[in-house]
Amino acid sequence: MEKKELRAIVRRLKKDLTDEMKLEQSRQVFGFIEQLPVFQQAQKVLLYHSLPDELPTHDVIRAWARVKQVYLPRVNGDDLDILPFNADLTDDNMFHIFEPTGDELLPPDQLDLIIVPAIALDAHCNRMGRGKGFYDRLLNPLSQVYTIGVGFDCQFFDSIPCEPHDKRLTAVITPNNRVIP
Repeated sequence: MEKKELRAIVRRLKKDLTDEMKLEQSRQVFGFIEQLPVFQQAQKVLLYHSLPDELPTHDVIRAWARVKQVYLPRVNGDDLDILPFNADLTDDNMFHIFEPTGDELLPPDQLDLIIVPAIALDAHCNRMGRGKGFYDRLLNPLSQVYTIGVGFDCQFFDSIPCEPHDKRLTAVITPNNRVIP
């Protein structure tokens, strides 16, 4: 199966999820992450401000910001800048994704934990994104940072198509599928 075909399949599967189902799956995934030693020890955590078709993070961002230094990505050309979470989010970018404002950038190698959204995840800790490569470029030089791909159960497969530039994650978590070293 090709990436384009898999993206279409997942898009159809996610349409069957109600808002309540999305929130419940989010609570399960992030509740599990909170129990992991890597999360408990992490100080600087990168999350993502979820789009309507992604595992919801809005409540998690606010909750974790009370106990961790939470960062969000901001698109900068072909790359992602890492900025501290603040309430002044804006969606003035070409993708209409809410992003942090300001100029207080954090070098990505100073993060302790990165939570990554996905279109599809597999049992080998592979991740397929939306196809722009933002997270692959961010993660490729970061061999020491723990990375967790998250998604709904319908986004988890035994195997997904990968290319040489695709960055394998440390762990993958959906409500009923957990691949953790």
